[in-house]
Amino acid sequence: MSPVVITAGLIFLSCFKLYLFLLTLEIYFMIQRIKVLLFVTLTTLSTFSFADEGMWFPQLLQQMNAAEMRIKGLQIPIEELYNVNKNSLKDAVVLFGGGCTGEIISKQGLLLTNHHCGFSEIQSHSTVENNYLMDGFWAKTLNEELPCPGLTATFIISINDVTTEFNKELDLQMSESQRDAKIKEIAARLEKEAVKSTHYDARVRQFFSGNEFYLIISETFKDVRMVGAPPSSIGKFGGDTDNWMWPRHTGDFSLFRVYANKDNKPAEYSADNVPFTPRMSFSISLKGVQENDFTMVYGFPGRTQEYISSYAVDMIVNTNNPNRIKVRTERLRIMDDAMRKSEKLHLQYAAKQSSVSNAWKKWKGETKGLIEANAIQKKKDLEIDFQTWADAEPKRKNLYGKLLRQFNRIYSETKPYIIANDFYSEAVYGIEIISYANGFRALVDSASVTNADPTKIKETATKLNKGTSGYFKDYDVSTDQAMMASLLNIFNNEVPDSLKPTYFTDMRNRYKGDFEKLSKDIFAKSVFVDSVKMKNLLSDFNSAALKKIKKDPAYLLTDALTKFYRSVVAIKVGGMAADLAMLNRRFLAGQREMKPEKKFYPDANSTLRIAYGQVMGYDARDAVRYNYYTTLDGLMEKYIPGNEEFDVPAKLVALYKKKDYGRYAVNGKLPIAFIATNHTTGGNSGSPVLNAKGQLIGTNYDRVWEGTMSDILFNPEVCRNVTLDIRYTLFVIEKMGEANRLIQELDLID
Repeated sequence: MSPVVITAGLIFLSCFKLYLFLLTLEIYFMIQRIKVLLFVTLTTLSTFSFADEGMWFPQLLQQMNAAEMRIKGLQIPIEELYNVNKNSLKDAVVLFGGGCTGEIISKQGLLLTNHHCGFSEIQSHSTVENNYLMDGFWAKTLNEELPCPGLTATFIISINDVTTEFNKELDLQMSESQRDAKIKEIAARLEKEAVKSTHYDARVRQFFSGNEFYLIISETFKDVRMVGAPPSSIGKFGGDTDNWMWPRHTGDFSLFRVYANKDNKPAEYSADNVPFTPRMSFSISLKGVQENDFTMVYGFPGRTQEYISSYAVDMIVNTNNPNRIKVRTERLRIMDDAMRKSEKLHLQYAAKQSSVSNAWKKWKGETKGLIEANAIQKKKDLEIDFQTWADAEPKRKNLYGKLLRQFNRIYSETKPYIIANDFYSEAVYGIEIISYANGFRALVDSASVTNADPTKIKETATKLNKGTSGYFKDYDVSTDQAMMASLLNIFNNEVPDSLKPTYFTDMRNRYKGDFEKLSKDIFAKSVFVDSVKMKNLLSDFNSAALKKIKKDPAYLLTDALTKFYRSVVAIKVGGMAADLAMLNRRFLAGQREMKPEKKFYPDANSTLRIAYGQVMGYDARDAVRYNYYTTLDGLMEKYIPGNEEFDVPAKLVALYKKKDYGRYAVNGKLPIAFIATNHTTGGNSGSPVLNAKGQLIGTNYDRVWEGTMSDILFNPEVCRNVTLDIRYTLFVIEKMGEANRLIQELDLID
């Protein structure tokens, strides 16, 4: 072999060794970089809670949640969710009426919410001749869209932290009454200044049990019209049996439209008003969801109690919920019996029954969930740590050291009054004639004083008279009489005589405890059961009319019960509430001080929030694993022809048999609903459910029964929100309602 070849070989070998060395070195550094990246990632992840718990301030997402939301899958900039300087998705989220959420889904002000949120409006427009509850309703033109007096749609303009303004004038030495008065004074001043020379509204709301304050600017539209609703056999499919349960197959949606004046500003109803042009409307994705997909719920959750003491949870689990469930079980029995008798009675009591049943079933699930999650003990464990932390430093001990003992004392002392309060609110005021008669107390009081103001009296009587037709439209005398007999019996048995008015116990004794006879006599003699007599009495209200009301047996009983309740039970419970307000405020302030690394979210209070999580099934109980979605196939498995809860329109059956699902099918199946780990509560009904791109994928309408304890303790294993898949909504609008004009308004993204 020539020297040249040998030399070349040696050079090649040396170069190859150098290459291997450099390659090894590069691999080494790559591994180190991966290790560092993995460490940073894990460290970052460890700072976040992945339980998907929380109802977060949209205006604070950037500083509190942005990193976690991106890790979970958010694909749009945070500022597209909330921005006061330019249009953002918050401008398409609506407080619907007083207790639900809605979303704007077209540039013509079309509003989507739940069927159960629009239920009372659908019912109010329904008659035996035009039964929109049973048959559904679809306005073919703008002119056919139905006005809904009193219904409002409220948009949030901005949310501003004004805590500093309050803290300047509040101090720990104030009594609760002094503090409340000062808060009202400051709030009134800030609210007035904030909306001066505008048509906006302003309201200061307290958060973190009164430790923080935010000024919320809003715009409320008062002309909202009903546009479309599926028949209740779709919109309420499954009825009370499926309510709060999974799997669900309910088409729980309805459509309304926001109207404005010609300047696009809020206005009272007028035939001259035009569809509102919104600042923002949601685009709608037809791609659907897969398990583990990122989701968001944007809405107005009503009320949660995540930071209450173990004593409060114990009271809920072992006292409040069992008492309220007991009364509502009887109320539902009486309503259900009545509703089976005729279509008219069914229409009259449909909304009432739904309202009573909703909370009744929720309380049952909540109690079960709290017990299974060992919630009371978990709260006690936190309190042990809290007490140890508080006692470890003199200043903390002075501020927080006595809180838990004070909680214990207050709940122990007021328990009899808390029990009585439950039975007054659920049993006494669950009787319609008593609740109705109680509404006349202001008229009687104002007319009974010396030198009574005739103008004020006439205004009050006129207002009551206007409400007469609406009240009696949905009222049945025999049903309410049965309700009185049964509920007064429960009230009598559960509440000690010391917490009842003497008038009541005297009547009970006079009738020898026969509440059926007592109720029969009251209803036979009372003017409050006759719409004609009430209208005549109120249309020309005079001294004779006043005398007649004051002697009416229903009014006499109502007056006695209400006066005693307000002067004894409510006073005690109200005093307890004031004491607890102070204790809860300090207890939560202490928890935040004890755990500065924890991200706290404020309890729900019907203000705008964002929750986020993932599409995910769950293990309901031993050997039962629920999938994350349902389809029309599952609905048809539940279908029972002629059954009140599980019947469906023949047209839907025909579409199913033909598999005529249009563009909304997935592999030959029509999606109906899905579940995710988003933290929701009442008030989130109707909330837009969004994907990672901020596109609408569904409408929130429920929680699973096993997770209803999430108002008090969020359990990530079973807490799931239930969402109506937007593709089923669109299918019903297009195929069932044949309302293509509405489909054409929408921004659909394949």
